[in-house]
Amino acid sequence: MTDPLKFDTLAVRAGTARTEFGEHSEALFLTSSFVFESAAQAAERFQAQGEGFVYSRFSNPTVAMFQDRLAALEGAEACLATASGMSAILALCMGTLKAGDHIVSSQSIFGATIQLFSNLLARFGVTVTYVPSSEPGAWQQAVQPDTRLFFLETPSNPITEIADIGALKDIAQRCGALLVVDNCFCTPALQKPIELGADVVIHSATKYIDGQGRVLGGAVLGAKSLIHEQITPVLRTAGPSLSPFNAWVLLKGLETLGIRMERQSANALALAEWLEGVPGVAKVHYPGLRTHPQYALAQRQQRSGGAIVSFEMEASSDEDRRARAWRVVDQCKLISITANLGDTKSTITHPATTTHGRVSPEGRLAAGIGEGLLRVAVGLEDVADLRQDLSRGLRA
Repeated sequence: MTDPLKFDTLAVRAGTARTEFGEHSEALFLTSSFVFESAAQAAERFQAQGEGFVYSRFSNPTVAMFQDRLAALEGAEACLATASGMSAILALCMGTLKAGDHIVSSQSIFGATIQLFSNLLARFGVTVTYVPSSEPGAWQQAVQPDTRLFFLETPSNPITEIADIGALKDIAQRCGALLVVDNCFCTPALQKPIELGADVVIHSATKYIDGQGRVLGGAVLGAKSLIHEQITPVLRTAGPSLSPFNAWVLLKGLETLGIRMERQSANALALAEWLEGVPGVAKVHYPGLRTHPQYALAQRQQRSGGAIVSFEMEASSDEDRRARAWRVVDQCKLISITANLGDTKSTITHPATTTHGRVSPEGRLAAGIGEGLLRVAVGLEDVADLRQDLSRGLRA
C-alpha cells in the first residue's frame, strides 16, 4: 500500500485526465457542447445515467480537472466549480435553503456576503442573525428551530478574527445545521476546514487559488451527496458556471499555491511585526502575532498566519482616522490601490469605504471595521520595499 500523496504533489498532479494525444499540460476544452454516438447515449447522458459530458454549463473536462484537484487538496469528497466566489455562496444557499429557513453568520464577513444574506435572500423569506466569530456561546444563543446554516470566514475579512471550527461544529451538529467555512484567506495550503469539522468549504478562487489577479472563479466543496444532489442541480438550471478557460488558469494557479502561500505568509508576518512598532498605528490585526486575541487558536488551526494584515490608524475622531488612513493609501507608489486580494502583487484598501462600504455603519462597528482601518494583502515583493512604500503615508 503506497503512502498518500503530499499536498504539493497533489497541487501539481491531482485530477489530471489526459486525452489520446498524451498532452503533459492539462487540455483546455473550449467547447459549449459534446457529440454523442447515438440517440440512446444522448438520452443516457441527459438523464445522468452514463459517464461523459453533456454541455459546458454544468459538465466540462477542464472544469472537472479543476474540481477534482481542489477536492483532493481540501480533503473533500466532491467539488463544484462556479463563476465566482459569490456565485458559490449563492449556489449553496439556493441548494440548501427555502423560505422560512434561518442562517447564523459571523458578523465579520465580506461585505457582498452580508448584502446577499440581508437583502437578496431576505426577499425570499430567509432570515439571518449575525454573531461574533470568536464567541461560540453567541452562536448557540442565536440558534432557532429553522436554523439550517452556520456561515463563517476564518480568518475573517478584514480584521482576521479566528473562529473555533471544532467548537462551532458541535453546536451546528446539535441543531442539524450545516457548518460552512469560507476558506478564502487560508486556502487548503494553510487550513483544512473539513478536517477540523466543517461540512462545506467555500472558495473565491479569484483570490489565492489563481494568485495573479487574472480570472474569476469559485467553488463549493463537501460530501458527494450534498454537492451532486443539492448544489449541482442549481448550477445545471441557473448556470453560474465556471468557464473552461478560467478553470485552466486556476489549475495552473494551484500548481504554485503552496509555495506562494508560504512566502506571502512570511512576508505578512514580517510586515505585521514592523507595523506594531510604527508610531501612529494603534493596532495591528494578524493571526501570526502573539498579540492577536486568537493567536493560540490560529496556531492550532492554521499552518501560518496567512497573507492578510490589517491595521488601525490612531486619531482623535472618525473624521481624522479616515483622513489619516486615506493619506497612507494615497502615498503608496508600489502597493496597488485595489480591493482585490490574493495577488502576487501587494494591495491596499480602506474597507469602510470599499469592501464594506454598503454595510450599515452599525454593522461595520459591530464587525470592528472603523474609519481608521486599512487592509494590506501582502504579495511577493521584498518586505523592505513594502515597508518603505507604507512609510511615506505613515510619516505624513
